[in-house]
Amino acid sequence: MSGRWRVACRYAVSDGVPRRSLIVALVVGTVLNLINQGGALIAGGRVDWVKFLLNFAVPYCVSTYGAVSYRLGKERAAQ
Repeated sequence: MSGRWRVACRYAVSDGVPRRSLIVALVVGTVLNLINQGGALIAGGRVDWVKFLLNFAVPYCVSTYGAVSYRLGKERAAQ
């Protein structure tokens, strides 16, 4: 693993990034699930569990990517 990847991975698991990403994922994932599968969730119908989980995983990844990109850019600008 290159040095840049190592730094990116360290940023992804440090300084509150996982907690903030989790909060974003819970809020956005809940809204997405209500939009995409609200009828099934409310009526007790068949829920697509892969989509259900992806509706939480994608916002988590996007939020983490944004935080890591910001920190890498800040680091680059300081050099």
